Amino acid sequence: MGGPIPARQTGGAPPPRAAEDPAASRDAAQDRFERLVGDFVSQLRELRNLSPQTARGYASDLGSFASWCRREGVDPLRVTHRELRSYMAELAQARYAGRTVARRLSAIRGLYRWLLREGEVEQDVAAALASPRLARTLPKTMSDEEVSRLLDVCEDDELGMRDRAFLELLYATGARISEVSALDLGDVDLGQGQARLFGKGSKERIVPVHRLAVSRLEEYLERSRPLLAARGRGAAGKALFLSTRGRRMSADALRTTFERRVAQAGLDAGLTPHAMRHSFATELLNGGADLRSVQELLGHSSLSTTQIYTHLSAQRLKDAARQAHPRGE
Repeated sequence: MGGPIPARQTGGAPPPRAAEDPAASRDAAQDRFERLVGDFVSQLRELRNLSPQTARGYASDLGSFASWCRREGVDPLRVTHRELRSYMAELAQARYAGRTVARRLSAIRGLYRWLLREGEVEQDVAAALASPRLARTLPKTMSDEEVSRLLDVCEDDELGMRDRAFLELLYATGARISEVSALDLGDVDLGQGQARLFGKGSKERIVPVHRLAVSRLEEYLERSRPLLAARGRGAAGKALFLSTRGRRMSADALRTTFERRVAQAGLDAGLTPHAMRHSFATELLNGGADLRSVQELLGHSSLSTTQIYTHLSAQRLKDAARQAHPRGE
């Protein structure tokens, strides 16, 4: 009597906790990783002003890596340097092009740098991965005759006038296709003969527009754009180039337009809008422009990126000498 009340018996020790399912844990990690990849690509698109095509490229490359991790049972948030090397080796064994391997590696490096900053991984395991050595290839260009053939297939209706203005502007400025898509009416000053472009990272630059391109733009703005804008019932807004539905033309839509006109002109099917950018830069250098000016006009952040065009210009001189010299062949 009066002693302490004994603890109530609960029927023995509590049952042991069920062991965590490793497969379920890996699946959860995979799902989280794939959500993080989506967040990473979204941030890249906003901060670097990426085109939809480039953003899809990042998502595709990182999605391929995520699929490999799932297949191999690798937790991508705890991946080791050795496992990453195994992935790269598998790409090489599958005979992927060197540029494809380098592009995927670049995407993985960027992702793990971001994951480290976000506190999602403890170390950047991708930083020490070596890039494959690439043979530097000269970019494709278009001759002035090919550009003329491309312009000549554009009809005199509203779509032909639009496409002719778009192609002339592309050739006159060396703009990226995403920069042309983003152009608003206020970004083109036809009186001054110049355009304001917003490049990677939303960097702004002013580029000259020659008289023929100005003339084509005036024709489009006076005779074509109002007809296209009427189809959009107010959706056109300030966009410079409009689709058949009266809306801003996306970079993909402009790229498709370029490819369709290339096919109509009977030109090399491998030509892309970037070939006009390459041609613009090469013609400037052939005409005596200095490398720094070409860099500014193209919106390159690094002079080394622009230097590829000096090789292209030199190659053209070599070809001309080989054809003209009596002992050239």
